[in-house]
Amino acid sequence: MKSTRENLGNIVYSCYTQVNRQGEHFVSDHVLSYQISGDLTLNDGVNQYSAYDGSIRFLRRNQLLKFTKQPPADGEFKSLSIYLDQQILKDFSLEYDLISEKKNYNKPLSLIEDNLQLKAYMESLLIYQLSGQLSDQRLVELKIKEVLILLLQYDPELKDILFDFNEPGKLDIEAFMNKNYHFNVNLDRFAYLTGRSLATFKRDFEKVFGITPGKWLLQKRLQEAHYLLEKGKAASDIYLDLGFEDLSHFSFTFKKLYGLSPSKIISA
Repeated sequence: MKSTRENLGNIVYSCYTQVNRQGEHFVSDHVLSYQISGDLTLNDGVNQYSAYDGSIRFLRRNQLLKFTKQPPADGEFKSLSIYLDQQILKDFSLEYDLISEKKNYNKPLSLIEDNLQLKAYMESLLIYQLSGQLSDQRLVELKIKEVLILLLQYDPELKDILFDFNEPGKLDIEAFMNKNYHFNVNLDRFAYLTGRSLATFKRDFEKVFGITPGKWLLQKRLQEAHYLLEKGKAASDIYLDLGFEDLSHFSFTFKKLYGLSPSKIISA
């Protein structure tokens, strides 16, 4: 599979010629992405979102997403992404005296449509990238300032998202885990996103579920796998979606719990 991922600090150019399922992704920074060609499907555990040629999307930080990159027929999947890390945003907020006031935004992403200014900006950024000029950090810093100004002109309420520097608050651990158990991330990520230290997360988890997080996650994923296999799904189609890293590990752990291989469940 031919693939290219050029990381220019806060600006990343991606190119793939085959379907790329990267599974889980912890979005640690706000991201603005331009879909140059191909389709991107994102899933937050409840809803599915699609991005198409020419679309611009804004991803909120501190969330879990699954994504699939689909190149066009006989073509390449291409995207250009700007990572807006906390230090960049803190510096910008100090320079322009911007403060977050409301804390009620919970959408994982927004599609920005029909905005000629942001579309022109992304096209200009692509020209800089293809010509190699984004190796100059001074230019990168200017272009990031420019896009922040354009974003705030497009939607002034983004100020309350971009410049909210608070860490996640304490969440209902049972509801959160039942929604996100299929994301294959470390326990410290789950702990952080529920507003807890790792030690507190493990203690609270066992109070709620009666077993350790590791055991519960494995059982929950295998139970869902059993249900999907009975519905006629193939093991090769579900193991990634359920948080397993490879098919052989999934098959081994499934057989260990149920005494049958996944293929036997399908044929039963």
